[in-house]
Amino acid sequence: MSIQTLDDLAVQGTTLGVRIDINSPLTESGDLADDARLRAHVDTVSELLERGGKVAVLAHQGRPGGDDFSGLSPHAERLDELVPFPVSHCDATFSEDARTAVGNLHDGEAVVLENTRFYSEEYMEFPAEKAAQTHLVDRLVPKLDAYVNDAFAAAHRSQPSLIGFPTRLPGYAGRVMERELDVLGDIKGTPRPRVYVVGGAKVSDSIAVAENVLERDLADYVLTAGVVGNVFLFADGADLGDVSADFIHEQGYWDYIDDAVNLLETYRDRIHLPKDAAVERDGKRAELTRDEFPPEEDEAAMDIGSATINAYSEILRDAGTVILNGPAGVFEDDAFAKGTRELYTEAANAEYSIVGGGDTAAAIRKFDLGGFDHVSTGGGACLRMLTGEPLPAVEALSR
Repeated sequence: MSIQTLDDLAVQGTTLGVRIDINSPLTESGDLADDARLRAHVDTVSELLERGGKVAVLAHQGRPGGDDFSGLSPHAERLDELVPFPVSHCDATFSEDARTAVGNLHDGEAVVLENTRFYSEEYMEFPAEKAAQTHLVDRLVPKLDAYVNDAFAAAHRSQPSLIGFPTRLPGYAGRVMERELDVLGDIKGTPRPRVYVVGGAKVSDSIAVAENVLERDLADYVLTAGVVGNVFLFADGADLGDVSADFIHEQGYWDYIDDAVNLLETYRDRIHLPKDAAVERDGKRAELTRDEFPPEEDEAAMDIGSATINAYSEILRDAGTVILNGPAGVFEDDAFAKGTRELYTEAANAEYSIVGGGDTAAAIRKFDLGGFDHVSTGGGACLRMLTGEPLPAVEALSR
C-alpha cells in the first residue's frame, strides 16, 4: 500500500485540512483532564506550520448524548500553548464562518474547527465516494489544497472527515499515522520470541487478535488475562463463580467461550491461562488458586494472582518482543492493579515492546511507566492492524 507522507508534501503557502484525534477525558467543568492525545499531534501540527502551511484542524470530542460530548475550545487553547505558532478556535465546522476562518489564515497559522460530530453525517459510516459528497467535505474542499490524516486512533472509522477528503484532495499521512503504520505493519520484523499479552474486557477483539497472530505464526506465546483470561478459564473448564459468569453473559461474551475452546485445542502449547485469581474478600484482596475455585457467592475475579504474575513474568523476561493489548485486571482499583503493573513493568524491559493503545496506554500513564518502544495512540485501530483487517482511513489515503 503506497501512502504519501509529509516528506512528499510541498507545504509553503498551502492550506491544509489536518485531521487529528484529540478526543480526551474532560473534567466536570468541561476542561481537559488529560492532554496526552493533544501532545501526540504536536510534531505534525508544528512541522506543517513551521514549513509555512495554513492549518485547518478537524477533530471530534465524545459521542452524541455522552457526558464528554462538547466543543473544542479548550483543546484549541491547549494546542495554542503546546505549539510555538498561533492557534485559534472557530465555533463552526463547515459553515460560512468556518470557511471564512480558514480563508483568513496566514502562513504559519492554525484554526481548530468545531467538533466534527456536531454535524450528524460525521457520526455515520459511508463508502469513500459518498463520504466525499457530504456537506462537511463539499463545503470545505474549495478552501483546501491538500489533506493530512494524523488520526490513527480513528482510522478504523469510515466517516466523512476521515475518508471523504482524501477522495477529493491529495492525501498525506501525518507523523503519528506514519509512525503507527510503520511499527504495527512490521510486526514480522521484530525480534523473537514474540509474546502477546491479551487482556482487558474487549473479548471479541482480543480473541480475534489471538487467533490471527497464532495462525500467522506471529506469536510464540499468548498470555491471557483480564476478562479475556476469564473467558479462556471457563473454556478450560474452570469455575470462576456466578458473578464472573453473569458479567460475561451480560456483556454478550458467552458465545466466545466456544472460540476460546477451539483455540486451546489447536494452540494449547502457546496459549497460557491464569493459574490463580484475585477477588475482594472482607474489603481486601484475596488470591485463589484454580484448586480453590469457585470464589464465594458474591466474589468476582478482579485480577490475576501472584502465581500467574510469576509465571508470566518468567516468559516476559525471555521475550524478544512484547505486545501489550489490554490490562490484567481492574487496574483502576489499587487493590487489583498488581497484575497489570507488574506485567507491564516486566514488559518494558523487553528488547522491543509495543503498547496497544486504549486502556493499555491509560494503565501505562497511571503507573507512570516508561521504556516502551512504541505506545500506540489507538485502541480499536491498533487491534484492527494486529488482526490484519483493513483500516478505511488508511485505504482512503492510499488511493
